Amino acid sequence: MKLLKVLARILEYPSAELQASKDAMVAVVLEDSRLPQRNKEQLLQCIDRLCDGNLLDLEEAYTGTFDRGRATSLLLFEHVHGESRDRGQAMVDLMEEYRASDLEIDARELPDYLPLFLEYLSTRPWDEIQNWLEDIHHILGLLGERLYQRESVYHVAMDTLLELSGRTTNRQELAQLVASEERDDTPEALDKVWEEEMVKFVDDQGSSCSTGSVVGQRRRELEQTQTIHLSDHLMTDVTPAQARAAARDA
Repeated sequence: MKLLKVLARILEYPSAELQASKDAMVAVVLEDSRLPQRNKEQLLQCIDRLCDGNLLDLEEAYTGTFDRGRATSLLLFEHVHGESRDRGQAMVDLMEEYRASDLEIDARELPDYLPLFLEYLSTRPWDEIQNWLEDIHHILGLLGERLYQRESVYHVAMDTLLELSGRTTNRQELAQLVASEERDDTPEALDKVWEEEMVKFVDDQGSSCSTGSVVGQRRRELEQTQTIHLSDHLMTDVTPAQARAAARDA
C-alpha cells in the first residue's frame, strides 16, 4: 500500500529528499481509493507544509516534537511497555516479522520505530495492514491528540492511520486525558530527567552498569540495535529519507 510509504516519509526527519518527492507523494494520496476525501485534503495540506517550508525550521520543529520526552515518541513499544523487559521481547518478535518478509538490515534504528513499521506494513495485504493498525489504534489516537494539542502538523499522519485502522476513538475523552497530562518536553521536565540520570549513574558505579532513566535506556537500545529498512526492490519512487539515521550516527 503506497499510502503507508508516504506516511512513513512524512514521519521521517525532514530532508531535501523528502521535499523533492512532493509530486510523487501527492500523486499517491490522490490515487488512493481507501482514504476519505476529508483526510486526503488534510494530508495534502500536511505535505505542502513539509515540502514547501524552510528545511532548517522543519528540522528544529521535528526535533522538538519527537525527540524530547516520551509522550510523542515514535517508538511504539515505548507507549506500551516503557522500560520493562517485555519491550525487549516485543522488539525481538517484531524483528522476526520483518525478516520473515525478506527485509534487509541496512541502517541503525529500533524495530518499533513507526516509520519503519509502516514500511513493513506497506508490503502486506490489506486485511493484515488493518489488523496491525487496529492493534495500535489506541497509541495512534493518543499520539494524534497530543500532537494536535501541541499544534503540530504531524497529527494529520496519526489521524490518517487511525482512519485506515477502521477504529474510532472518543476524541472528547482523549482531549480531556491529554489536557490533564503533565508535559514531559518542557525545560524543567528535561532537566529532571538529566538529574535522575546522573543520580542513577552515581548510585550504580561499582555495582551495575545499567541505568533506569529515559536517556540511559535510549542510549543502550541505539547502541545494541540495528535498523531495518525495506530492500531496494520493494521500494516505490518515493525514496525514504535517511537523514535521521545519518544524524544519529554523526
